[in-house]
Order: sequence, then structure tokens, then C-alpha cells
Amino acid sequence: MDSKGKKKMPTSDLEWQSRLTQEQYSVLRKKGTEIPFTGKLLHNKEKGNYICAACGAQLFSSDAKFDSGTGWPSFDEPANAKNVLLKSDSAIGMSRTEVLCKKCGGHLGHVFDDGPTKTGKRYCINSCALTFEKKEK
Repeated sequence: MDSKGKKKMPTSDLEWQSRLTQEQYSVLRKKGTEIPFTGKLLHNKEKGNYICAACGAQLFSSDAKFDSGTGWPSFDEPANAKNVLLKSDSAIGMSRTEVLCKKCGGHLGHVFDDGPTKTGKRYCINSCALTFEKKEK
């Protein structure tokens, strides 16, 4: 804990490995991708917020979630754009835009310009990179 009572951000790979599950570590720290249609939050329809599984930053709202049919949770916009970083990615031989958590640098997924909503965006996010906080009624 730091002086403000918050969890300290890990500074080494070993610390990240001890904090995250093997799947979360593979996705968030090594830029992996979970197997489509397997994520625990893919079919979640509850109201609330999706936060970074690594650091707790608020990333997406259930109000922006839609079923893209791709096998990963999809959103048309971030809940808090200040917590999301977009970066050019040509790692697999194609040009894409990577979505990262700005607070911890964790890889979340990619954003595409083929969304069906008014934003035209599809933030395709790995379920294991997120946790869900249900909205209080």
C-alpha cells in the first residue's frame, strides 16, 4: 500500500505474475488474446462498469456494450476516455489500433471502425482484462 492506502502498481514482471491469473497475465502484460466466446463477461447483461482487472481503472460502461458476434465483449466508446490509450499496432502484419489501460499499460484489445452504433466504433476487449462492478440500484 502507498501513503494514501491504495495498492501499489507492480513494477516487475514477477509482481504482475503474482497479482494476475495466468490468462490475465498473458493478455494484459504479454498482449495475448483469449479464445473467442470463452470470456466470463461476454454475455453479461447487468448494468454497471467494466474496470481494468490489473489496476481498477474504470474503462467501459454497460450502457456502451453491444453484441458484435465476434466472441469478445464489445463497446462503442470508453466510459472514461482519459483511462484509455490508443496505439498503432502492426504486430501480426495488419494495421490495427490497440486499446491499452492508460493507468497500468495493460493490453485490453483493439478498436475497429466497423461498429453498428452512432460512434461507428467497436472496442473489442478481452473479457479477462476486465472485472465488472454491478451498479447499485
